[in-house]
Amino acid sequence: MTLQGSLISREVVPFYLALLALLLATLAVDAALHMMNLVWVGKWLGIPGVLLICGSFGYSLRKRKIIKRGHPVTLLRLHERMAWAGSLLILVHAGIHFNAVLAWLAIGAMLLNVASGLTGKFLLRRAGARLAATTQRLRGEGLTSQALEERLYWDSLTYDTVKKWRALHFPVTLAFAVLGSAHIVSAVIFWGWS
Repeated sequence: MTLQGSLISREVVPFYLALLALLLATLAVDAALHMMNLVWVGKWLGIPGVLLICGSFGYSLRKRKIIKRGHPVTLLRLHERMAWAGSLLILVHAGIHFNAVLAWLAIGAMLLNVASGLTGKFLLRRAGARLAATTQRLRGEGLTSQALEERLYWDSLTYDTVKKWRALHFPVTLAFAVLGSAHIVSAVIFWGWS
């Protein structure tokens, strides 16, 4: 297998498959609700979706030492699963209704957030593992420290750049939180309470 083929199959394909799985799951749940004449349920799925996403922030709180409980790796897996499931419920909640610009801005920010989170999951972890494996292989070939540094310069630079992914993920998360909160507030204010 070529390096490019390996890179695509190991790095890019899983990223797009995760996004595709979210889209297909959304379509399947929405179709099931339509087939069972339960479209009204979608209106309420935003609430558990938001709660799941809020619950997923336990990992971020632990990472920043705001909370002390929980194992970081376990919390990261929980973060990923809860955010994915919450996003699924929110996408089903949004459906294909084009009547609220604020809601669609929040959905757009959420999808950017999911994409940036998946970028971190797939690219950062794998780039670090690939750099470590290449370093170990080159050391095994007997390269000097200077030669090793020269051979890995661009890989190290790329990895350092990819590590800065969080600089994008945090503002996108913040934008989603603000837009989502504004949507929730406006939904409560303009709700047909009768």
